[in-house]
Amino acid sequence: MTHPNIYLTDELAAFAAQTHRFIEDEVKPQGDLWEESGFVPREVLKKMGAIGFFGIRHPEEYGGLALGPLASCVFAEALGTSTFGGFGATVLVHTDMASPHLLRAGTTEQHERFLAKIVSGDIITAIAVTEPDAGSDVAAIRTTATSDGTGFRINGSKMFITNGVYGDLMIVAAKTDPAAGSGGITMFLVERGAEGFSVGRALSKHGWLSSDTAELVFEDVWVPEENVLGELNRGFYSIMENFQNERLVLAAQSIGEAQTAIDLTLQYTQTREAFGATLYDKQTIQQRLAMMQARVDAGRQLAYHCAWLMEQGVEAVKEVSGLKAYMGELVNEVLYVCVQFHGGMCYMRESTIERMSRDARIQSIGGGATEIMLQEVAKRSYIG
Repeated sequence: MTHPNIYLTDELAAFAAQTHRFIEDEVKPQGDLWEESGFVPREVLKKMGAIGFFGIRHPEEYGGLALGPLASCVFAEALGTSTFGGFGATVLVHTDMASPHLLRAGTTEQHERFLAKIVSGDIITAIAVTEPDAGSDVAAIRTTATSDGTGFRINGSKMFITNGVYGDLMIVAAKTDPAAGSGGITMFLVERGAEGFSVGRALSKHGWLSSDTAELVFEDVWVPEENVLGELNRGFYSIMENFQNERLVLAAQSIGEAQTAIDLTLQYTQTREAFGATLYDKQTIQQRLAMMQARVDAGRQLAYHCAWLMEQGVEAVKEVSGLKAYMGELVNEVLYVCVQFHGGMCYMRESTIERMSRDARIQSIGGGATEIMLQEVAKRSYIG
């Protein structure tokens, strides 16, 4: 029996149902093709924009819905049920990891240039912070942006950038004051086609195959003053602020993935027979799945509580970091168990659970590795 989610208004429940319908009609029938091609077709993303999925957090004046973190949580959990993690990553990077930087720090002119097209899906965004030698340690980035009096020259490279191959607008972190460490990072808007900007290579991944992921190269890329995003040397703080939203939606996506894996495994074990009875008749399988379900239910409650805190304007770094660590680890545990209970067939690439198990692996790494998340919790838990 499914109980109502106390955080969901009628509007959010309808939005969740609409998302699930889109997944059933548009994603599941085509997802295998996207896995092979390595990207989600633009026409599909434009359909999502036309429905309103890309405007969840954006103002109504630009075609958005002007909703909050709870809506992002609902949306991300629903995307997690698609069984195609790369599809979810493509969308969530655009809606909740990249474009919020423009919404939060952009000028009116920048909003008017880009936001309506971001909401419609005519412009797909990417966030370019990570580098070959700088992941969770954002202050360690080496890409530089040097003022020439009329704009900035960006030089460096970025790694593991989702939407980097086919995206249109890169939100790039670069050091404008290298000697200042984290206090010398600035964000820039770099449009595809800028001279000196290129995709070094499309990356081949363990999972999330339907999301395009790239190494980006910046060779003396000139950006005008009007493409500076936010204040000079304040980019680190913008990145840290948006990390909470990023980690919330990744955790919510993990909830959708874990729940779907349990549901598929329940269906399988209740029909697969061994030694004169179904697998589900074995007490150990019943209890293992029951415990996984209890833990997913707990994670879901924490996720929506975190989203609610964010909507109240409460700083929830400790709670969100704990959530991200918990769900990143749990979704991998769940998929391990589900692969085990499906047996040898689930080791084949044709299996949905096999794909989901590969996709889940990144959830304990991307957006902040588990160990980093636990440190965020620990330093806010110390009593001294």
